[in-house]
Amino acid sequence: MSQFLRIALIALFPMLARADDVAGRFDYYVLALSWSPTWCSHTGNERDADQCDIGRKTDFIVHGLWPQYERGWPQDCSTRERDPSRRQSNAMADLMGSGGLAWYQWKKHGRCTGLSAADYYGATRSAAERVVIPQVFDDLNRDIRLPPSVVEDAFIEANPQLTRNGVTVTCRSAALQEVRVCLTRDLTPRDCAPDIRNDCSLDRILMEQVR
Repeated sequence: MSQFLRIALIALFPMLARADDVAGRFDYYVLALSWSPTWCSHTGNERDADQCDIGRKTDFIVHGLWPQYERGWPQDCSTRERDPSRRQSNAMADLMGSGGLAWYQWKKHGRCTGLSAADYYGATRSAAERVVIPQVFDDLNRDIRLPPSVVEDAFIEANPQLTRNGVTVTCRSAALQEVRVCLTRDLTPRDCAPDIRNDCSLDRILMEQVR
């Protein structure tokens, strides 16, 4: 099924289109790392989000750990596992910026893994720990503009186990949005399927300074 057809079916017949999305049935993961200053400029400042406070020095946060098919992805699956408590979700705020994001990611993606909430949050934390953030981006103290490929190169240099097809850099309004790293189900780096390799096509993108 093409990605376009899949999206169309979901829009028209959400229950029918999701019939094949079964918890625990997927092929690999995408770990999505968001550049917090971009999110803050476009969304977080209006929400008065804690991660956007001046002096917090938030750079990359984990947007989510997403189960994937070799083509497409599951979401909003039914599961017999209990939802996480508010305390469990809030404990992910150091990694994900807020407990609210952690809860949303569990609801949309975590339920599809077949894991318990605690194990999904644990897998998310383990996946993040396996990816080294390039030192050059740590506490970035000024705005810079650079080719998306340079961001990708920096991640590959800091993580020699990654391949060029295993890392995707996305942009939003000419600014760095996310770095997405593909991982096996046991959290080992692997190449992304072709539908995930949609790198930002701009010549240069903005990385706003860390607040």
